[in-house]
Amino acid sequence: MNHLRHILHRRAELSRRFDLRHDFERVEETCVPSYLHRNPLAAGAAWWRLFAAAGLFRRSGARAPVLDFGAATGELGQILGPSVPYDFIESDEMMARVLTDMAPAAGRRTLEAIPHGYYGTIFALDSLEHNENVPELVDALIAGLKPDGRLIVSGPTENVLYRLGRRVAGFKGHYHHTNIHDIERVISARMINQARLTVPAGLPLFSVSTWCARPA
Repeated sequence: MNHLRHILHRRAELSRRFDLRHDFERVEETCVPSYLHRNPLAAGAAWWRLFAAAGLFRRSGARAPVLDFGAATGELGQILGPSVPYDFIESDEMMARVLTDMAPAAGRRTLEAIPHGYYGTIFALDSLEHNENVPELVDALIAGLKPDGRLIVSGPTENVLYRLGRRVAGFKGHYHHTNIHDIERVISARMINQARLTVPAGLPLFSVSTWCARPA
């Protein structure tokens, strides 16, 4: 299934489960409003960062099993496909129920119960910036990686162009405590950057990057 067909299929599925006219405030802090946005540029940027992260996973030597931190409806797992063992962390009970209904094989974890050194890849896509304790979260996620594991993160740049786009799209953004540049600085003190992309190409609205352990 190509990217456009995948997006149309998933938008139809999410539209059956969420009515943004009534649920917007309830789900605004998730990516669901972006995935379903009527503006194709706003929606496209949200979907494209998922495909960019999945592409880094496939190209960087990353391995399964996978953990998705702040998974929302698990759209990353839908892109990776059923052949990739997929666990997730999601604190929103409604989102977790929707995810497990759509992907029954997905395993739900909590941050406190991540198995030490278990995951080949941990994703934190547009999730860390919602938290004030980023260093502690990064340490907890890294502890769950295998020695040759990869951490793949994405987040908003919060630059002028991003803030303008957010205002045009109708999002408040008050739930972001930091930006991807600060998050990457935290990670760079602990890991080595393998690759970094800006999304969409040529418009630095989001940064997507993959990280590996420092040599012993």
